[in-house]
Amino acid sequence: MSECLIPITIKPLEEGGYLATSSVLQGLIAQGRTISETLEIAEDVARKIIESCIEHGDPLPAKITSAINKKVKVEAQIPVPVEL
Repeated sequence: MSECLIPITIKPLEEGGYLATSSVLQGLIAQGRTISETLEIAEDVARKIIESCIEHGDPLPAKITSAINKKVKVEAQIPVPVEL
């Protein structure tokens, strides 16, 4: 089993919660109450999209295919709840 990193963008929604999308993996849209929940849902959606592509013989986006074949350094920000 291989693992690849898919860039996503998470934006807060006016009505509350967060929305995740990806410019690399078309169809990846995930909404959650927290950033953590949104990331978890986005991971599940991405996995299902990729599994569907493989099952139906559809090509994966080039950026995903190349990410599977190389090691990538990751820099990220993590949400940490703090009560002030």
